[in-house]
Amino acid sequence: MSKISPLAIIEDGAVIGEDVSIAPYCFISAEAKIGDGTTIAQGSCIYGKTSIGKNNTIFSHSVLGSVPQDLKYNGEEVELIIGDNNKIREFTLFNPGTKGGGGKTIIGSHNLFMGYVHIGHDVIIGNHCILANAATLAGHVEVGDYAVIGGMTPIHQFVHIGEYAMIGGASAVAQDIPPYCMAEGNRAALRGLNLTGLRRRLDREDINDLKATYRELFESGKPLKESAAELVENSNNLHVISLCNFILKTKRGIPFERKN
Repeated sequence: MSKISPLAIIEDGAVIGEDVSIAPYCFISAEAKIGDGTTIAQGSCIYGKTSIGKNNTIFSHSVLGSVPQDLKYNGEEVELIIGDNNKIREFTLFNPGTKGGGGKTIIGSHNLFMGYVHIGHDVIIGNHCILANAATLAGHVEVGDYAVIGGMTPIHQFVHIGEYAMIGGASAVAQDIPPYCMAEGNRAALRGLNLTGLRRRLDREDINDLKATYRELFESGKPLKESAAELVENSNNLHVISLCNFILKTKRGIPFERKN
């Protein structure tokens, strides 16, 4: 049975699942869908066509689905889609998509968004990610599974962050960060592999293969995409292939110190 405060404002047409808790002074729009078991704390606002999955915990004064902060937005129908089992902390702001980006911002499941995180328009975030306090993602950013983004870190438009990547706090990210790698600084540059994160999830053999791949790509002095293409052709390790394919597809470039 849902627990909805009489002091919450829920527009006609909103779809509310089973066992949903909505605290006082929340606003839920007519186009919103709230999945089973989700908790929405006081003062939070769910605007527009926002779909929220099951068992999410939304803390006080979150704003989800407010119109994009994009001057090109002109009232088109756009969406914000959020998966299951996410923790969305206080004073977060998630924007929906825009016409130029496909009209959808998509958030996966099992993520933690700490206080004051901003998710811009047309962002795509995978599963099991952690975004620390006041991380800010501009429009069209993509973040892979198990990525960690440190607090006070802005990420430039159209940047891609690979799976298992780690971005240090107070960095400024303007180029793509490959899977499995660690980056930090202003401007952020690669500092090695995210070994702590990898040891939690990957086998030792896979980690050793990634270590050798990292050295070949970023420390050998060879042309980066040439090395990546050779490794894709010669490796049977799916993690190595994923890392190299990311490099071959990058449009914003990879920030690393080139060896002579």
